[in-house]
Amino acid sequence: MQNILITGGAGYIGSACLRWMLNKGYNVYAFDNLSEGNKAAIPDAESRLIIGNILDFDLLVSTLKEKKIDAVMHFAAAVSVPESINDPEFYWRTNVSGTKTVLDAMVATNVKKLVFSSTAATYSFESPMPLQFDSAQAPTVPYGVTKLACESIIKDYAKTYEIGCSIMRYFNAAGADPSGQFGESRKKESHLIPLVLLTALGKRDTIYVFGTDWETPDQTCIRDFVHVDDISNAHELSLNHIKPHKVDAYNIGLGKGVSVREIITISESIIGKKINSIDKPRRAGDPGILYTNPQKLKDELGWAPKYNSIEEIIKSAWNWHKSHPNGY
Repeated sequence: MQNILITGGAGYIGSACLRWMLNKGYNVYAFDNLSEGNKAAIPDAESRLIIGNILDFDLLVSTLKEKKIDAVMHFAAAVSVPESINDPEFYWRTNVSGTKTVLDAMVATNVKKLVFSSTAATYSFESPMPLQFDSAQAPTVPYGVTKLACESIIKDYAKTYEIGCSIMRYFNAAGADPSGQFGESRKKESHLIPLVLLTALGKRDTIYVFGTDWETPDQTCIRDFVHVDDISNAHELSLNHIKPHKVDAYNIGLGKGVSVREIITISESIIGKKINSIDKPRRAGDPGILYTNPQKLKDELGWAPKYNSIEEIIKSAWNWHKSHPNGY
């Protein structure tokens, strides 16, 4: 049984991966400062959660040693595009310095396996869609730039220190645990589907549609949504594919896009009520169309998503939000 440390393990995606790995028989620990994460998202949190910052080298080293960690899944990061534009210093410190500190702690304790949570935001949005794992990477916002910098550091460390790594670039994570007990709950929510559902619950007055003049069928943005359990499955598969010195990159998405208007309309159909929306100008850093081709993930790792439709994904999210209107 492998011992796994998940940085950002109390966050939305990190905790989903933690629960997935626990269910698959791994011994898993979360490392999180709880600035955005939720202790309640971690089963047996008292024994599994280490509260700390990824910039704390000494705590990382002692944790890796004491828990006899075999592999790290590194989710901890700042992830908002608009925030990164307004506060790039925080993003360089948290994402780049934080990732380097995690790598330094791994080198110091001889941990050789890393699964890194990256993003579609590292790509050039001028590239033809769907994006491939080897499409040009030319990010335009600090969030994407810092994540690409992390990928570069990881590749350098892999060559010198025998670390093997899977870089997981996923698109729009969505959905909730099928049990209805765990889901997306942020202090500052920025993701479309929870914002739509929170509007339906009356927790927000309206949902804003940013940009209604895109070159898409209904003139709103198109995105590729993938369920967090399918992301978690991809992380487990990639962990067991890692080889020393080798860095592989994979895109995680369903390979099809859904527009903002379609998300609202489908949500209205599932919930059975009208959801108030207001059109707004485009936001800085937003591409009009963004979706991937996950074929490499399917071919090399045998990944097969369980949630193949946006309806299934939204239904799972609604099941969580309606029973937890105030989150955790």
